[in-house]
Amino acid sequence: MKVRPLPSQPFPFSPCQGTDNRYNTFFLYSSDGFPSRGRGVTRLKLFSGNANIDLAREICAFLSVPMGAAEVKRFSDGEINVDIGENVRGADVFIVQSTCPPVNDHLVELLILMDALKRSSAKRVTAVIPYYGYARQDRKVLPRAPITAKLVADLLTAAGVSRVLTMDLHAGQIQGFFNIPVDHMYAAPVMLEYIKANWDNEIVFVSPDAGGVERARAFAKRLKATLAIIDKRRGGANESQVMNIIGDVAGKTAVLLDDMVDTAGTMVQGAAAVRRNGAKRVFACATHPVLSGPSIERLEKSEVEQLVVTNTIPLGEKAACRKIRVLSVANLLGEAIKRIHFNDSVSSLFV
Repeated sequence: MKVRPLPSQPFPFSPCQGTDNRYNTFFLYSSDGFPSRGRGVTRLKLFSGNANIDLAREICAFLSVPMGAAEVKRFSDGEINVDIGENVRGADVFIVQSTCPPVNDHLVELLILMDALKRSSAKRVTAVIPYYGYARQDRKVLPRAPITAKLVADLLTAAGVSRVLTMDLHAGQIQGFFNIPVDHMYAAPVMLEYIKANWDNEIVFVSPDAGGVERARAFAKRLKATLAIIDKRRGGANESQVMNIIGDVAGKTAVLLDDMVDTAGTMVQGAAAVRRNGAKRVFACATHPVLSGPSIERLEKSEVEQLVVTNTIPLGEKAACRKIRVLSVANLLGEAIKRIHFNDSVSSLFV
């Protein structure tokens, strides 16, 4: 595509970002006012389903690109229909869509969006899935049980996705369910910055179960803090009972860490347990605020002073809860999108 250079003009600093809407092109300008051809983001387009439009808009603002024109609507019988309102031929397309509740609707939206864009001759379609639904069904725990996380990966691949960008998977091995590149991001940089700025120095990071020890250890290492583990026994689905604490929490600020908070049963019982063992204050951090069922009521009555989550899932009315603090991961995801488009390394974004 031949691009007409912009007129030369003085710039107070270099380099800076700019856009030429006529060509739907994003440039890095050099000091002489001309586009830097070697580093220009040409034909990057970002679309969103209905799952998390606010997050998609924040990412667009970070990248200085407009939101792609797409309409997701329903027929009278409930079937989903997608209308792509602009040319995407040869474009590098990113779809932002968390598979959050209603999970099935948002998953089908994502699949149909991908199919529509691939059939419109997009050069590459990357699925940006901040919250990967069905991730807890990642192995067989009972006879004749499905591995739904693998099924979702197969559906995405069959729909034509070229690459997946996701955040804080429930189990890291889900990356291996795909036969395409998967960039697994972590919300830890955003969380660590908030913890350092707002909470006491004498912190103990608490893992709610054995599976979360690696995450808690990584946080503790970064802040030179101590580590504790909750020995938890589940009685049934979405039910848990705390048995004891492994580690010293007495007189310290306890921070419970998990990848998601669903019904909040584990978090509330864990908070009560560390308080019984002498913790002076209790906070909690979770990347994905699913917050289903009685979670808000439990949180309000719990020992947790504050629950810090991210905007991978929109909270809606739940955001009114006085104990919830929402951090944005838009800049982190936007930087990853930019590096993927430029074919640059994203490893420096990991903690």
